[in-house]
Amino acid sequence: MRNRWWAAPLMAGAVALIAACGSSSAPPASHSTTSAPAAHASAPPQSGTTGSTVTIMEHSSSKGTVLTNAQGRTIYWFAIDTPSKSNCTGSCLTYWPPVIGMPVAGSGVSLSGHLGTITGANGQVQATYDGHPLYTYMGDTAAGQISGNGLNLSGGLWWAMTPTGSKLGSAPSGGSTSSPAGGGGGYGY
Repeated sequence: MRNRWWAAPLMAGAVALIAACGSSSAPPASHSTTSAPAAHASAPPQSGTTGSTVTIMEHSSSKGTVLTNAQGRTIYWFAIDTPSKSNCTGSCLTYWPPVIGMPVAGSGVSLSGHLGTITGANGQVQATYDGHPLYTYMGDTAAGQISGNGLNLSGGLWWAMTPTGSKLGSAPSGGSTSSPAGGGGGYGY
């Protein structure tokens, strides 16, 4: 009888673990490029958001210019995502928090691609750029860091988002203002 004191905490922990290990599949995503802020009262502000918008800024790094949130945290894209679906789900979101909210270009920012949104994992409005769902990286502990660039984690490569959509450190392809198929901003890297 005296060894049963641990049964209640053990059961509570098991229930929490089972709940946390539930389905990690994302709900169906939809692609939107409207300019009106999306309503998502239940989504808490994250990753540089203010209300229902997130300001996209530019920052010069040691490898070139990257996009950042208003706090200067580098924004990344995941090579295995699609224009309408984030493939970073479950524990991936712990390390790569999605940029939540309707994106708007900050003062003086000239973006060659277009800003938009999808319905990301957990049903939240996730910002996109040139069809890439956007994230920050937990490993970046200060503004301007690019430690997530080129990492092969969570089943695919991660790249810092550039204003041209090309991979960081790569030359923009042909001066085009959009990402050509198979070019620097495409999918499948």
